[in-house]
Amino acid sequence: MPVKNKIKIAYFAGTMKHGQDGVTRVLYKIIDHLNKLGIENIFFSAIIPPESEQPTKMIEVPSFTLPMYKEYKIAVPGYKNFEDKLREFNPDILHINSPCSLGFAAIKFGQKNRIPVVATYHTHFPSYAKYYKVKTFENLGWNYLKFLYNKCEAVYVPSKPIMNELEKHGLEKIKYLPHGIDTKIFNPSFKSSAWRESISSDNKKIILYAGRLVWEKDLKVLADAYNIINSKRNDAAFVIVGDGPIKDELKSLMPQAIFLGHQSGKDLSTAYASSDIFAFPSTTETFGNVIVEAMASEIPPVCVREGGAYGIINEDVNGLIAEPHNAESLADKINFLLDNDGKRIELGLNAYLFAQTQTWDNIISKLIESYESVINIYKTNRTNKHVKAA
Repeated sequence: MPVKNKIKIAYFAGTMKHGQDGVTRVLYKIIDHLNKLGIENIFFSAIIPPESEQPTKMIEVPSFTLPMYKEYKIAVPGYKNFEDKLREFNPDILHINSPCSLGFAAIKFGQKNRIPVVATYHTHFPSYAKYYKVKTFENLGWNYLKFLYNKCEAVYVPSKPIMNELEKHGLEKIKYLPHGIDTKIFNPSFKSSAWRESISSDNKKIILYAGRLVWEKDLKVLADAYNIINSKRNDAAFVIVGDGPIKDELKSLMPQAIFLGHQSGKDLSTAYASSDIFAFPSTTETFGNVIVEAMASEIPPVCVREGGAYGIINEDVNGLIAEPHNAESLADKINFLLDNDGKRIELGLNAYLFAQTQTWDNIISKLIESYESVINIYKTNRTNKHVKAA
């Protein structure tokens, strides 16, 4: 992919720990492609891996730990702690990946130093407040996001349902840019009869969930659907891939499910490709990387009609959509696929074909084009302001 002008990009992210969540997986894919294109980049984060494991320059900013989420940290407010390193890098554009204190500090730095700032809307925080039925925090969340993101020159949103919601709440300069998928890592060739045998020696259909184990992913709905399905049949096995603070509680709710913990690399690819159905009840996603990973592995996803994940699915063509917060609906969709092998295989094939159109090369090309456009428009607007002032 040709790049007209080599630009320098500074990124800001809550964590850069390998495989910690879907956001970090996206960011490492971006790094890979930028490095291939010879585009200079640097990352500022509260959590970074050892220098020997860094594919690009990373700067750790001072931070403190959250009591409820000890695996995450919050950057100390303000840009004084990273200002010198950022000036030394001399970026053309700043890209924030979280509305946390670090993202806010980057925006303030950009305003002071006349550097355009863009953002990717990765995490739908207002939905967390909505999920826990805390209306006050939901309203505060929307007010803060509007205040923060409307200071950016562009806000990249990976799903159209979330775009529509953001626009309704007054967010401006929104651009649709889905995440990509690496079809070399996620594809049907990783299907393993040995893996299936290790999960179910009596050839049960395998229902997979992959993601963080937190209640915000609506995993109580998954557990209830599991119990509904198991009360009616004995030919299905549930596999849970991922880790998180509710793991032990979830195990007690799904006693016969197989918990594999955190998986990565070939192990994760094999889990996807060797399963039969992907179940994802979360209503708090902005995109749902795991949905496309499942589709690229040729297994049909079942998700719910709320949040960003269902925007990827063409109902009854490459997946199924259940009603949100409704275990009966989720169980019905899964049971339908368990009972209809032909339809399950058809949806899986269509899902695979869709995933082939979502390559990272295509997505990164659009991102770089947008960077160049933002930089040029920003410079033009600044020049026009000076002319008018004179």
